[in-house]
Amino acid sequence: MVLLTIFFCIVLLVLLVSLVKINPFIAFLIVSIIAGLLLGIPINKVTASVQKGMGDILGQLLIIICLGAMLGKLVAVSGAAQKIASVLVAAVGEKYIQWALVAAGFIIGIPLFYGIGFVLMVPLIFSVVYKYKLPAVYIGLPMLASLSVTHGFLPPHPSPSALVALFHANMATTFIYGLMIAIPAIILAGPVFAQFLKKIPSEPLATFRAEELPAEKLPGAFNSFFTALLPVLLLMLTAFFPYLNIQDPGVAKFITFLGDPSIVMLIALMVATYTLGIKQGKSMGQLAGNFTDAVKDVALILLIIAGSGAFKEVLTASGVSGQIASQLQSFNLPPLLLGWVIAAIIRVSLGSATVAGLTAAGIVAPLVLQNHINPNLMVLSIGAGSLAFSHVNDSGFWLYKEYFNLSIKDTIKSWSLMETLVSVIGLVGVTVINLFIK
Repeated sequence: MVLLTIFFCIVLLVLLVSLVKINPFIAFLIVSIIAGLLLGIPINKVTASVQKGMGDILGQLLIIICLGAMLGKLVAVSGAAQKIASVLVAAVGEKYIQWALVAAGFIIGIPLFYGIGFVLMVPLIFSVVYKYKLPAVYIGLPMLASLSVTHGFLPPHPSPSALVALFHANMATTFIYGLMIAIPAIILAGPVFAQFLKKIPSEPLATFRAEELPAEKLPGAFNSFFTALLPVLLLMLTAFFPYLNIQDPGVAKFITFLGDPSIVMLIALMVATYTLGIKQGKSMGQLAGNFTDAVKDVALILLIIAGSGAFKEVLTASGVSGQIASQLQSFNLPPLLLGWVIAAIIRVSLGSATVAGLTAAGIVAPLVLQNHINPNLMVLSIGAGSLAFSHVNDSGFWLYKEYFNLSIKDTIKSWSLMETLVSVIGLVGVTVINLFIK
């Protein structure tokens, strides 16, 4: 009954957005309230759950998306994106630019959360798309596949790190096994799969489109790369701080403060305002206008993401993840496969990879000890399952859809299938490694 209710709500959401043409934010509010009532949340607490879900997800992403849009707009209008695209193509050739972006996404994805990596790399993707008239989905999706794989498989990302602790796995071993699976997953779900997506029509978000400037008016290559990638550099530096063995608690607190993604984005935008703005002859009035335009362009995206957060919170608050997991416990499946199946079903039902991973872990944890299952592989199996078939109840789905300006149908054909490929390839990789380490 629970799964049927969730299925009904998801279908209703899709119909409201695609058939009735209701604004996705309003559709999310309607469906979230209906879901809350159908799933047994007291009527006086439904709106509280909706508000909490919106607040939780916007609290994480509002500053990052807004500052990221401002930085992306400045990188575009200053000509820095054009310069970066020219340098990349000159280095690897237009034929291999997709692979260069995939490699960049993988390297950047290791220290960065998915949402931050997405916001930072989208301007780079679109600069290549606009300059060389290439299909946006074909060029962009492989880089996003690499970001997604690192998010689901590799520590130090939150979900795999939490699973490592829960199963008492070895962080380094999990990372090595994860790397062995991540590379084929990225290649197959990225560049290989993207070969079938060249005809998907896409007019990416207008805020990252700028007129092509003559070569003499472009910022320098170092300035362009340094400014665009400064958030990545700052986050990587703070990620390595714990390994420096500095004991001073004051220094540790200061580095933690500097390493907060919101502070990093603010610092990067301030630096870019000078290096790509004032230094290039722009006035503060011009820059303020660019920043305002950037926020206007992402305002609807923020509302849609808030709506997805409300829907996810209603599903979580109703306790359906526990009900689904308890029903699945009776499945007579090998533990590694069972962990993947539970995580996948909860992911498809609730939309949250983290909730899916942690819920599945709590269910199968006793089986790991009883059956002497390799805990490192269980971390990866559940991590892979938690990425399965991202769709309309996942904020990442809407982030991709709105930035790339796609229909729901084309988003499912590209994004949802890419995530599913990553998930299935991850399970296959875990199974193969398990054959050799027994």
